[in-house]
Amino acid sequence: MPAIRVVLDTNVLLSGIAFPNSVPGKIIAAWRAGSIDVVASEYIFDELRRVLPRLQHRHGMSSVEMNDFVDLLRLNVECVNPAPMHEPRLTDVNDQPILATWVEAKAEYLITGDKALLALAGLYAVVTPAEFWERHGVN
Repeated sequence: MPAIRVVLDTNVLLSGIAFPNSVPGKIIAAWRAGSIDVVASEYIFDELRRVLPRLQHRHGMSSVEMNDFVDLLRLNVECVNPAPMHEPRLTDVNDQPILATWVEAKAEYLITGDKALLALAGLYAVVTPAEFWERHGVN
């Protein structure tokens, strides 16, 4: 059975790193085990580089480890270069590149905790980590 193709929003990646026993942490572990194919974009990598230092108290990584983590992530996921898009119903302009990554990736799900993106769940395959794990996780 082929792996499920997903885009993990930055908040899911950060939660998975900071809290490995959480549902996002379980999703990261499933990706590492090969059950999930993760697709990302430079926007997501840049956002990780920008936000990881603010959460250092949670994950405990040094600056070098944070950069190494993002570099390793880039090597181990498929990276797409999405065309700019404008979804008028998306209330946060900063979420446009995340949605565009999902569209370009042709992924089955966009997994996020972002309320603005989740508000589009009726139009796009946007799910919370808990919803994804309930459907596809291994307990």
